[in-house]
Amino acid sequence: MKLSSRFLLDSLFVVAGSFLTVTSMAWAAGTAGWTAFGVSAGITVLAAASAVLAKKSSRRIGHGLIALTALWSAIAAVSFSGTALTWLVFADAIAVGVLALADLTAHEATTERIVHALEVRDPARGGRVTA
Repeated sequence: MKLSSRFLLDSLFVVAGSFLTVTSMAWAAGTAGWTAFGVSAGITVLAAASAVLAKKSSRRIGHGLIALTALWSAIAAVSFSGTALTWLVFADAIAVGVLALADLTAHEATTERIVHALEVRDPARGGRVTA
């Protein structure tokens, strides 16, 4: 079984969004802001590289939107402070997570990922296919 890089990246973006959502409410605004900057910068680089190197337009669009959202999150993390920073980190982390889940769902719902038929071999019938 081959693990898709799109699946791996989207799962990573969901985990990162979840981490930042909790971080924004658990840590002080300054610490959460710098953490959000670092994580968002990483997400931006990975998502943008994936969007540029993608062959399918659905992957380009999905990871492009994630990259833009993460870029805004990184800019907001260094531009705002206090309560505004806390809520912006929270909202941006949720946005990244939701976009990653949407892209993951779009990827998994494509016809190439759906099993069309189940093939079972019956040794009692000489290995013939039964369904």
